[in-house]
Amino acid sequence: MASQSTTTGSLPIAAFFSSLVHSIPRLVLTNLIFAVPLGGIFALLRTLTVLTGMDYQPAVFVQLLTVFLAFPFYAGVVKVTSKLAMGEEKVPVLRTFLRAVKENFLRFLVHGAVFYLAVVFSWFSIIIYANLLSRSFLFLGTLIVSVLVMLFFLFMFFYLPVMTVTFELPMKYIYKNSFLMSYGELKKNFIALFGLLVLMVISTTFLIACYGSIAAVIIVTISLIALVVPAFASFIIHSAICERMFEMLTAKEDRVQVIDAKIEETKKKREKQVQLDNFKQRLVDFEIDEKLPDDEYIFFEGRMMKKSALVKMKQEAMESEES
Repeated sequence: MASQSTTTGSLPIAAFFSSLVHSIPRLVLTNLIFAVPLGGIFALLRTLTVLTGMDYQPAVFVQLLTVFLAFPFYAGVVKVTSKLAMGEEKVPVLRTFLRAVKENFLRFLVHGAVFYLAVVFSWFSIIIYANLLSRSFLFLGTLIVSVLVMLFFLFMFFYLPVMTVTFELPMKYIYKNSFLMSYGELKKNFIALFGLLVLMVISTTFLIACYGSIAAVIIVTISLIALVVPAFASFIIHSAICERMFEMLTAKEDRVQVIDAKIEETKKKREKQVQLDNFKQRLVDFEIDEKLPDDEYIFFEGRMMKKSALVKMKQEAMESEES
């Protein structure tokens, strides 16, 4: 990995755009690869809702399952874009993408389920309290809390995917670290959020330009999803957060390795002491025929030893046991 940093928070904005421009071909290719399962899953769920004659609101929640089912393939997007954001210029997109999906499929399926529930919960809460706000301003507080909870979930999911594909950590530590960074790294999180808002404004501008033509809106929407939005959004997020995340988790891993090494060293010392104590006990319990001459060899613990040496060792073992 190149040492060059491209985070938006630690270098001038020109560095970010320079990295973005160099990464555009790979970002577009990554997006196209991701668009295949994403579009296929959405089309399948959309067909299901149409064929079953499902009402609008239930149909929305069924179609939102696209997020859950397509999330394992997002692992490929995360792996490629995080490498590009951290300065790697020659990333083999297809191989990196497929390997990330294969290695993280089940974990990202879990993340997808959590993300789906977070989206549904946030959407319900904000809609409900926004409607109740027209009845009483007392619901303003609950509406603000709902928005803050939504931001909390969003910030958590800045870290969950990239932490999963980068570090071999148990799931509980991935969620714990993401939870802590969701509010512990607010500066980086808001930089990433600002970048996403800029991307959204640019995308919306293209859609507004198509006003009056439904066909144009559909074409532009499909083009943005297939070529731009997921990969570019992921690149923006990782450009903002990855450097700091790597610094924190790498330092933490180093500390953990030092502690593990000390624990292992202590464990080995204890095992060695236990083995020595067991040997001494067997030596004390070993009966030596006093009638044998001192230069006679006696078999003990897989070795032939002179009686005189064995007697001396037994005496020392008995003395140390008494002390």
